[in-house]
Amino acid sequence: MIKLTFCLKRLPHLSREDFQTYWREQHAPLVAKHARTLGIARYVQTHALTHDFNAAMQASREAPDMYDGIAELWFESWEALFEAGETEGNGEAAAALLEDERKFIDLANSPLWFNEEHEIFG
Repeated sequence: MIKLTFCLKRLPHLSREDFQTYWREQHAPLVAKHARTLGIARYVQTHALTHDFNAAMQASREAPDMYDGIAELWFESWEALFEAGETEGNGEAAAALLEDERKFIDLANSPLWFNEEHEIFG
């Protein structure tokens, strides 16, 4: 499987809570609506927790600020991803997701990339 990982930073005017609520309640249904057209086999949202322990962990490693969340989208294969790109409505579906992302994600500070998992244990 091929996975797209998207590390999300919220737009500056949004609180983390507002960002995560919009992402879960507005954007997630939009992704689900277009999943078949875009060839998405699985979609997971990982929401950052606001907890004092995060600051301690970051300080112990001199780490930068955390992301507000991580979106993971799985595709069966490169072939399936490219085939979905040729399906009717794919461009419109991708454009609808991007238009919605601009409402809550700081896209310029939210890296994304395709990757492949290598499970070590578990």
